[in-house]
Amino acid sequence: MIFEQQPDNPFQIQISFHKLIENLETIAQSDVDYRVSYAKGLLAQVATVPELREGITDVAQIEQHKTLIRYLLSDLFPTALTKNEIKAITIPFHNITFNYTERFQHILNNAGPDFDMVIRDFDDDRFYIMSCCLILMVYHGYRFDFSKPFFYDIPDEHNILKHYRILYNGDFLEIFPTDQAVTISQQDIDVLIDNFHDVALWKQKFPPQSWILRGFGIMTLYDATTESAVSNLKTTLLTKPDDKSMITEHFTQVFRSIFKIPDLELGFTALDPDESRFVNSPFDKKLKSYILSEIDQWECDDMPCDDYFEDWIKQRKYLSISDMQQFALETGQVEFVQMLQRQGVESAIFAPVVKNDRLFGVVEIVSSQPKVLNSINANKLDIVLPYIVDTIDRYYSDIQNQVDAMIQNEYTTIHPSVYWKFKEEALAHINRPDTAFHEIVFPEVYPLYGQIDIKGSSEMRNATTKEDIVLQVNMLIAIFESILREKRLPIFEQKIFELQDLNKTIEERLKADSEQLVLNYIKSDVNPILRQFKADDAKTQELIQSYFEKLDHTSGTIYDARKKFDASLSVINKKMSAILDKKQTEAQSHYPHYYERFKTDGVEHNLYIGHSITNQAEFDLLYLYNLRLWQLQVMCDMENQYHAIKPTLPYPMEVTSLLLVFNQPITIRFRMDEKRFDVDGSYNARYEVVKKRIDKAFIKGTEERITQADKITIVYTQQAEEYEYNRYIAFLQHKNRLGAVEYFDIEDLQGVSGLKGIRVQVLFDESADAKVYSYQELLKEIEN
Repeated sequence: MIFEQQPDNPFQIQISFHKLIENLETIAQSDVDYRVSYAKGLLAQVATVPELREGITDVAQIEQHKTLIRYLLSDLFPTALTKNEIKAITIPFHNITFNYTERFQHILNNAGPDFDMVIRDFDDDRFYIMSCCLILMVYHGYRFDFSKPFFYDIPDEHNILKHYRILYNGDFLEIFPTDQAVTISQQDIDVLIDNFHDVALWKQKFPPQSWILRGFGIMTLYDATTESAVSNLKTTLLTKPDDKSMITEHFTQVFRSIFKIPDLELGFTALDPDESRFVNSPFDKKLKSYILSEIDQWECDDMPCDDYFEDWIKQRKYLSISDMQQFALETGQVEFVQMLQRQGVESAIFAPVVKNDRLFGVVEIVSSQPKVLNSINANKLDIVLPYIVDTIDRYYSDIQNQVDAMIQNEYTTIHPSVYWKFKEEALAHINRPDTAFHEIVFPEVYPLYGQIDIKGSSEMRNATTKEDIVLQVNMLIAIFESILREKRLPIFEQKIFELQDLNKTIEERLKADSEQLVLNYIKSDVNPILRQFKADDAKTQELIQSYFEKLDHTSGTIYDARKKFDASLSVINKKMSAILDKKQTEAQSHYPHYYERFKTDGVEHNLYIGHSITNQAEFDLLYLYNLRLWQLQVMCDMENQYHAIKPTLPYPMEVTSLLLVFNQPITIRFRMDEKRFDVDGSYNARYEVVKKRIDKAFIKGTEERITQADKITIVYTQQAEEYEYNRYIAFLQHKNRLGAVEYFDIEDLQGVSGLKGIRVQVLFDESADAKVYSYQELLKEIEN
């Protein structure tokens, strides 16, 4: 018997069989001879135990009189049904149960001595409230519809969790108020039914032990393992946990309950339709694929059971293999069976996951026991597979949404600030699909452009390329000279001559096609000879081995200097982009504006601000000035960040910073063919021309570039712009972020003249993240 006193209880419990005793007394006075003698004999025994009628309050009394109690309950618990029914006496919602049928007792014995039978999802508060509801139903005659069933979760002898639904019969229960009971009005009931979870309110209306519960209830269980497992599965599938492996573990437990197989395991093999190959699960990397075993992917045409798989996948049927050995003999799929057996699989069910004629992959249900999985219990998949198909479909949709979001974030220019315009156009087209798409245009916006560029990146890239080629050619010359000392063959002398000639050509001048010509020659005329050559001299063999070890696996060339250059460039771009993106998020809170960034040999960014971008609040030039001040400060931050990482770079580099000021508003248009924004109209095109040519410009009358390391160059045309930026510079000089300033005219560019420049020194600050000041703070500082 299982009994546990609840901490709070509205009842004083008295387990009484008075209704049964009264029924026996009626039978004893009847004229049915065979029942009369039985009733009188049983009543004689009951008379010696008055608490059976008056009420048992001590659990020890139940154990003491359990045989007599069983006789009393014999009409309700017929012996003929004891091996079939799962039934016991209980007090509803309480952990008081006794007089089990044999089947019920067997279930509890298999669960083990440590098993504690408690109702699923039933805490102390819910217990108290449900007990109060029992009072409203039995005493006040109020009808409640408890749509949510009650369950016991009980493990069997194989530790497979089985789910039993609870049905209560309260015909033998009576409920009475004590002196401490609170009078309940209809108004109270109306309040209670609207506040089911307010346990304090229920305790106020039904104080602890203020009611007497007299009699007993009958509890009948039925095995609802499959239905409950499917319900739990649906609940799990509706959630979206960060760790999808938790769902996989729950899946496994559910399938073990449904199939009643303790060692059952689940797997999934996905299909990549674009590449026509089976791959591991894209949504849960921990989910095993038994079809792939230890490999990452398998071309559909190369699978050992290709023909067999193709047939049953096309038919959209389950493939059941109850005995691996027998399956191999009957179908000839020996290699496939051996692969599964190496993974401990002796029986299996493979179910194609298909929705809207799209094959997502194959669900794998496997066991180490032969025969336990077969074509008969494979039909159980009909119950759960639709939910799994919907879930996998949702997972793939989630993945696709993430991919689309990443593509939008990383590869296109649909910035959140202009998303509203594209959404507006898309919705208009959805509502009227017969209409053509309108062009996305934003007039009257102010552009801001900035870049932090690697100084002399093209020359450095050529220098590193040359350094690697020369090193590779010299290594080959040394190898062939060593070979020639061992075997004096004319072919080796020829190779030395050709390599030396190549070296001389590269040293004199590296042309655009020089690298490819040299590498093609080495790959086709040199490397094959060295791969086949077996040197007798250990030193020569060591030189050859060292040469091939030094080659890059991807390009087949020496990639030392270029690797350092590329690594340094990548670090700089990543750091600069991170600063820009982080600061940009903060800047959007001042006034929404369009932002795009490009990684080249450095980092460029475009900003556009104006009323047409936001379609919200009225635009004021104050927001433009604030954004320009923000941009200048962020360039300082980027210069400071580069200064901090410069000593750690594998290849020494310098960066230069430039801002372009354009005081006239322009129009930008989304180019559908290029999927990006561009300026619109010939007048506005002047801005783009300046952007493309300005970073290589010289100070007028000199051979000095307008950009220099450790300085920010600001390019402008109007005196008002010079005055504006002088204020920003003076403010940031006061904040010890900028230093000396120089002014100059810029040489005329093709189609552009009259440009001026300010070049200001950056003062380096060791603090990691300097504060960015607003335009209002600048004005306040000037006023003070």
